[in-house]
Amino acid sequence: MYFCVIFCADAIMSSEELLSIKQRFGIIGQNAQLNRDIEIAVQVARTDLSVLITGESGVGKEHFPKIIHAYSPRKHGAYFAVNCGAIPEGTIDSELFGHEKGAFTDAKNEHKGYFEIADGGTLFLDEVGELPLQTQVRLLRVLETGEFLRMGSSTVRKTNVRVVAATNLNMRQAIDSGRFREDLYYRLNTVEIRVPALRERKEDIPLLFRKFSVDFCSRYQMPPLSLNEEATRLLQNSYWRGNIRQLKNLAEQIAVIEMDHQINAETLQRYLPKEENQSGLALRNDVSSADSKDYSHEMALLYNMLMKTQQELRDLKAQLNTGEMASHLAAEPIEAPKTDNEIVEAEAEVVGSRSIEEANRETIIQALEQCHGNRKMAANQLGISERTLYRKIKEYGL
Repeated sequence: MYFCVIFCADAIMSSEELLSIKQRFGIIGQNAQLNRDIEIAVQVARTDLSVLITGESGVGKEHFPKIIHAYSPRKHGAYFAVNCGAIPEGTIDSELFGHEKGAFTDAKNEHKGYFEIADGGTLFLDEVGELPLQTQVRLLRVLETGEFLRMGSSTVRKTNVRVVAATNLNMRQAIDSGRFREDLYYRLNTVEIRVPALRERKEDIPLLFRKFSVDFCSRYQMPPLSLNEEATRLLQNSYWRGNIRQLKNLAEQIAVIEMDHQINAETLQRYLPKEENQSGLALRNDVSSADSKDYSHEMALLYNMLMKTQQELRDLKAQLNTGEMASHLAAEPIEAPKTDNEIVEAEAEVVGSRSIEEANRETIIQALEQCHGNRKMAANQLGISERTLYRKIKEYGL
């Protein structure tokens, strides 16, 4: 009831104030939910309440911690943004809480963590759902008591930091699966700001596209882009799984590649994923979190790899039957011919050990190519953390 008094009693912000905030922080759009999110961010800024910003990847969650800090009593203090998903699990505790000299093998000097150097300011923890469970315990303690320990130290230190966190995960599913602590979730989620997906802001899509296209055309010294009515409807009715980030990338591609900058629906369709441009409508209804993904592309890769593997096995069997490989097998014991059931089992074994890994590798390569080597964008497109993507890149030798 107390929170209702804080966030419902004040008058709605004037249109001039909203416009001023949007211009200051580079926010474009007139969507009612977006406007309400800005109002809540300004109102909650006056307090020290923890704020959890939720929404799909690419919706612009990073703007709201900056608004909260700028309108808070801490505005003259430090502001740090930490991407929890991009820091390796073995060093995340050191980055957040610091370490003493000799705390681990490479700790040649003492190190101050973000909670120490951001004292008196604001700390934005992006992708907070990617934190390891051990780190979650440490974070819960500092949120509740303001106390923390450096790694390798028994000296309790104090900090006065405002924490704003963000996630694109379905936190209830993460809690149910044991990936995230429920007590930490409620501690972070004192106030929630849910940023709408781009498909929920259809009226803002032409505005955003126009802003991005003007910026890119100016940068590359190209004539301005212009969408006809049909192309505008197609743009608004697309699913936009990558949200604003995907729209911005599309605007840049069109600005650079197309010679004719009078864009119609047929031209626009060439830059939209197939599942988004058929009849100008998404083939899916809705996805509420990053845990709910469209795996049609991955399934197609797996199917193609399965067919290729089965063909290779059939070719190998044919070669054995015709004696073409007799010379290669002369020095080795000859096994009894496999039954049909054994061949099926062998195929399944090959598919399980080889095709899935190759399909995953091809999917990562394609995502990196589509994002022009930008690993953060590729990770968002794949629905995994940057840390996981780095590990897979190393594992596959990419």
